[in-house]
Amino acid sequence: MKYPLMPLALLTTAIATVSTNAHALSGKVVDQNGDAVANAQIEAIGSHQKYLTNARGEFNIPGKTIDEIHIEAPGFSHKVFHLHGKHQGALTVELSRAIIEVVDVIGLPIHASKIESAQPISVLSGEELIKKQASTLGETLKNEVGVQSTSYGGVAASPIIRSLDGPRVLVTQNGLDTGDVSRIGPDHAVTTEASTAQQIEILRGPATLFYGSGAIGGVINIVDDRVPQNSDFKAAVATEYNSVNNESLIAAGMTGGNDLFAAHIDMFARNSKDYDIPGFADYDADHETDAEHEEEGHEEHARGTLANSGSEGKGINLGGSWLLDNGFVGLSYGHLERQNGIPGHSHVEQDHEDEHAEDEDHNDEHEEDSHEEHAEENILSDYRQNRWQLLGEYQVDGNFLNKISASAGYTDYTHAELHEEEHEEHEEHEEHDEDEHDEGTVFNSTTTQLRVNFHHNEIAGWKGAFSLENKNIDFEASGAEAFTPNSQTQEFGFAVIEEKHAGSLLWQLGARIERVSLKADDLHLAHQEHAHEEELEDEHDDEHGEEHNEAVHFEDLDFTPFSLSAGVVWDFADGYNMGISLAHAERAPSAAELFSAGEHIATRTFEVGALFDIHEEEHEGETEYHLDYHGEAKKEVSNNIDLSIRKFEGDFGFVINLFYNQITDYYALTHTGLTTEDLFSDKHDEHAADMAEAEEEHDHGASVLPIHIFSQQDATIRGLEAELAWQFHSNAKWTVWGDTVNAKLDNGGYLPRTSPTRLANQLNIDYNAWGIEIDAVKYFEQDKTAINETSSEGYTLLNARIKYTLPFGNNSQVYLAGNNLSDKQARAHTSFLKKQAPLPGRNIKLGFSAKF
Repeated sequence: MKYPLMPLALLTTAIATVSTNAHALSGKVVDQNGDAVANAQIEAIGSHQKYLTNARGEFNIPGKTIDEIHIEAPGFSHKVFHLHGKHQGALTVELSRAIIEVVDVIGLPIHASKIESAQPISVLSGEELIKKQASTLGETLKNEVGVQSTSYGGVAASPIIRSLDGPRVLVTQNGLDTGDVSRIGPDHAVTTEASTAQQIEILRGPATLFYGSGAIGGVINIVDDRVPQNSDFKAAVATEYNSVNNESLIAAGMTGGNDLFAAHIDMFARNSKDYDIPGFADYDADHETDAEHEEEGHEEHARGTLANSGSEGKGINLGGSWLLDNGFVGLSYGHLERQNGIPGHSHVEQDHEDEHAEDEDHNDEHEEDSHEEHAEENILSDYRQNRWQLLGEYQVDGNFLNKISASAGYTDYTHAELHEEEHEEHEEHEEHDEDEHDEGTVFNSTTTQLRVNFHHNEIAGWKGAFSLENKNIDFEASGAEAFTPNSQTQEFGFAVIEEKHAGSLLWQLGARIERVSLKADDLHLAHQEHAHEEELEDEHDDEHGEEHNEAVHFEDLDFTPFSLSAGVVWDFADGYNMGISLAHAERAPSAAELFSAGEHIATRTFEVGALFDIHEEEHEGETEYHLDYHGEAKKEVSNNIDLSIRKFEGDFGFVINLFYNQITDYYALTHTGLTTEDLFSDKHDEHAADMAEAEEEHDHGASVLPIHIFSQQDATIRGLEAELAWQFHSNAKWTVWGDTVNAKLDNGGYLPRTSPTRLANQLNIDYNAWGIEIDAVKYFEQDKTAINETSSEGYTLLNARIKYTLPFGNNSQVYLAGNNLSDKQARAHTSFLKKQAPLPGRNIKLGFSAKF
């Protein structure tokens, strides 16, 4: 029987084609000696799938034609291959040993890592995250190069990047705003938990292109698996005890599923007591001799413990994803709650009560009773957050687009201040009128956010994404310490981020334009009313009285920030590269920077927003000060240059960054030299002054406060960041790192709380299952201070850690660590509470961590 040749040939070709396309790419990963590298991760760009090499270093990637792959393995440098669908046969990849750990950034639409970005980037994950995780985000990141902490008595600590914090440093969870109020005050904690995080990404310098104008100083992105992208089984458990504050932590999480669905759950509980300190909490009391201390009558100052620094918190995240052939879509719900003390509040009250008692010549018995009454009161911070996140990704096979990814978030946050003693008295003595007790201050914030990224195919070698984003923040504050009115912020942005590989050069470009609208409720200046109440009662000029009773009506404000960046990474030799990044970034001011006009107890100041002026005038031979609303504000503009040089292969490596940031119209919170007594007291009416003083006594924490006002001034920030590592033995590595910042206003003076210079030494020794780490971090004296700011002494913190790796799971370990082993008293210059709350004393930490 004869068979037609053409059908047979077509059948043979079809079988060959199917066989070829069964694995679009296959190959082997080896080290410099030709030995197989097992468990290396290969990512095919354009696909959300990642593949691991087997014990022989082999991999097979099914699917369509692949244009680009990224290969990474622990302890090795990354490799990027641009195939453009032209590679034939098996691919052999040789990885070089790397002394600098490299982890990819997840929160950007383009590929980036510590050594593959023009902008300085750090990623904390794996072993390093286990070692450094703490109860607050600032404490977790405080030993990262270029990052320090606001350190608010252990209960709240936000990260500071290159001496910038607050609204200039954006904190995100899986790329979306955390939705708390930590950006407006140092006593508000960031609503994240490091113990359940997968990795923490730090972008130093302007990162406005993808994240918006609130990231003019940098971004901290916490990545977790609450919305799983695949059904790979993962589980983790951790527990820890800290002796300095009797803190206990337990955390656990798990992800799993099948081909169609993936589910995730994680939870944690963390509780602590007041932490131990060497010496007195109060700076002045600590620097007195015993004789002076007795003579001054400071017996009430606590020694050995920082009062009201304990906390307790817990949280849970639940998530699920529908897994598609070309992507996924998932939803998560997270609940977080925490209650903590607010150190230093009772101290302010007591100081004021002492002054008031002396001024009024109270008898000694009454003064002593007053001390006891106020010393017993604890002010607590209680917050709750409910957070929904929707994440999705879909691969498309279009002529222009290859992927669409979207993320949406809704966050409802409530923060209340509770007066513990008053609350208990009310329960025990129900006959007391509720009006006798302060209700405390309540902050509410609701954040909705939507971002859609459109990833496109290569165009003339350029690939990247353009992004559309909308974010709305509704903020409300009520109570005695609500220093800023209710406000609404709306943001809409469009961004483009691109990159191109051309030989040894990696080019990166980006641009973003936004529309930011802010509006606020009318503001009632209660203090000015108190100062003029007596004039009204005595039927002084009615017109004058009505003027001071009018509420300030804020005009709606609109800003159009525009940002642009260009950078290049040059691989000028094997294992070396150099990066340079130029960024023009514009920022719309935050609501607090514009509309504030009230007592901010956390910072011990009376804050005035940039929409106000304080002017003086002569009246009957006396100087009077008035607060006037003018309603004008400008964008803050940053022009930044970053220069980086890196060596990342071999036994010796380094990363050195130089930066220069010229900021025009910087929103600086400056000391006016005035106090609330100057601005709000009626010096011509003794009875009115007594009335204002009585009102201050009634209000919690009220006292004569310095007046600080947001004013726009030009500033220059420049500095150096360096990290050097030397593997001088197969089992031993020595690391040295440090950073220094010079932050000055162009018209003279330094920015307040400028981060001090640091230098650290770290020695790691690994032998079989054992690991030992010893490190010392030197904080130098900070005498580059702002007007009316005191200098801070330097100090050195000595730490050590020993671990034993268990024979199961993935890096399962037990560990024993010590922090501040010399029990050194240290006061952070970056803290608003440096004179009331030193850093914790000696701490012994015992913990267990396992991953599967």
